[in-house]
Amino acid sequence: MENRPMTKLIDALTVRTRFGEIMETVEREQVRYVVSRRGKAKMVLMSLRDYLKNIVKKPDIMVQFQMDAKKAGRDTISDKEIDTEIAAYRKSIKK
Repeated sequence: MENRPMTKLIDALTVRTRFGEIMETVEREQVRYVVSRRGKAKMVLMSLRDYLKNIVKKPDIMVQFQMDAKKAGRDTISDKEIDTEIAAYRKSIKK
């Protein structure tokens, strides 16, 4: 059985006053919150992991790219290396 996130109802005032705590709960416990204002549901708060897994649908080619990168050991590039790659590319297209 898949471990599905629990969904809780919460009002906007509570979200405003306890935002940091709610963010930690969303990430740690994989909880979704339906936020209401004046009794009407307005938005959903969920973790990034939950969003990427359940909302964003990756094309098959992207999944294959990610798997190939992981097999080749290219899935652990640092932020500095990414910035260097971007700067080199931008420099090359300015010529």
